[in-house]
Amino acid sequence: MAKNTAAAQIHQSGFDFLNKLKKNNNRDWFNEHKATFQKELGLVEVFAEALLQQLSATDLIETPSGKKSLYRIYRDTRFSNDKTPYKTHWSGSFKRATKSRRGGYYFHIAPGNSFVAGGFWGPTPQDLKLMRDDIAFDPTPVRKIINSKAFISTFGSLEGEQLKTTPKGFEADHEAIDLLRYKQFLLIRRFSDEEVLSNTFLKEATATFQKMRPFFDHMSEVLSSDPNGE
Repeated sequence: MAKNTAAAQIHQSGFDFLNKLKKNNNRDWFNEHKATFQKELGLVEVFAEALLQQLSATDLIETPSGKKSLYRIYRDTRFSNDKTPYKTHWSGSFKRATKSRRGGYYFHIAPGNSFVAGGFWGPTPQDLKLMRDDIAFDPTPVRKIINSKAFISTFGSLEGEQLKTTPKGFEADHEAIDLLRYKQFLLIRRFSDEEVLSNTFLKEATATFQKMRPFFDHMSEVLSSDPNGE
């Protein structure tokens, strides 16, 4: 797939389409411009495929193709107050293979709101308890990762929803209560439009995913070990 790498970037035309869709978010307009949508989607697929190939060089990914990584542009409006039928961004995710590799990769492309992210969006109650138990027992490994120069320069800080109160089973004055309150563990790097449209964005997105690995590797060990730590 290396032959597509040179062309694998986000194009201004894709941003132009999304901006127009935002102003004309209705089925009639979309159907009239379906050919443009399909052309731009194809360009994003090329980018996603190249990103998958780059990511697969250092990790084992279950997602079979860049095309399969992409989310549909059609919104599910059944339970939303926003009834506009289409998303106004391109996005996709890559799933790590086997139960011993945890954490997910995600990219979100939109004018004025582009980012590359990863982590644990919705850990099961069992997984969340294992993660909290590990942090409560010894927060040093996680703090070492999130306080490293590489982490801070790339992601700033750990993000995600947090409890306003103390999680059940833990003390309010625990030394790691700031970490124990997390319900999600997200690593996010935001990009300007200029950065996204540059021919180095594929390289930067790939490097961003790779810098998530210390956090992923630690949590993968926590989540794939038995109660005896084996």
